Amino acid sequence: MLIAGHYYNLEVKRISDFGLYLADEEGNEVLLPNRFVSINDKIGDIIKVFVYHDSENRIVASTEIPYATVGEVAYLKVVDKTIHGVFLDWGIKAKDIFLPNRNQSYRMEVGKYYIVYLYTDNVTGRVVATAKLNGFINNDTITVKEKEEVNIIVAVKNQLGYRVVINNRHWGMLYNNQIFRPVNIGDKLQAYVTRITDDARIDVSLQQQGYDEVKKSALHLLELARNNGGFLELGDYSSPEEIYTYTQMSKKVFKKSAGYLMKNGLAYMSDNRLILKEK
Repeated sequence: MLIAGHYYNLEVKRISDFGLYLADEEGNEVLLPNRFVSINDKIGDIIKVFVYHDSENRIVASTEIPYATVGEVAYLKVVDKTIHGVFLDWGIKAKDIFLPNRNQSYRMEVGKYYIVYLYTDNVTGRVVATAKLNGFINNDTITVKEKEEVNIIVAVKNQLGYRVVINNRHWGMLYNNQIFRPVNIGDKLQAYVTRITDDARIDVSLQQQGYDEVKKSALHLLELARNNGGFLELGDYSSPEEIYTYTQMSKKVFKKSAGYLMKNGLAYMSDNRLILKEK
């Protein structure tokens, strides 16, 4: 059975005036309309497609890549509004995704972007969106561990930093003192779990912690200094913003990395400069 909102690798079974009929291993067919068909496509080929319901409630296939699939969080723009709900730009030209009024936490306006979750409606089988993420995103059963690399999407800004969604499953927190680059609502980023508390709160950082990361960052500083004539105009008195601009590191990581170079006899600090010892 082909389910809307998912990708499939399907075989070309037959050709019609309307496009290609693709089928899975069980023989379930779906039409790939002509606008997505290449002149080189032939019977027996395997094509990766995204399956969704068209405006007439028929299952169809597309080679377009939507902004999100079922089970994912996305930052989507409202493009139309009716008495029943709003329609969001899904990244598929022929199909916007519907978010009914019951799934709105607040009034949603055309032209604005919102964090939403995509799921399959149990009654219609259609893919719909909701702004009420807590029904799907929770920390009841944690599936990540400390130091693990994760995918996050920035969801809500507050006084402490940003609330983020981790791996489309959990809520996490990215604190202001862990941010050393521009961050905006809707950004999809790689992050690292720094702490999981006893009450199931998850803290994340945009930079990996630990010795391996310090060593990696130290080598990066070494390369930057070599490319700058053997020194960097950075030191203990440099601002965090200045350090990030030149190195893409937090001041804390910079100091640890510079310390690594000095400990290993590769550099020294003088007049707020990091200077290489090698020629």
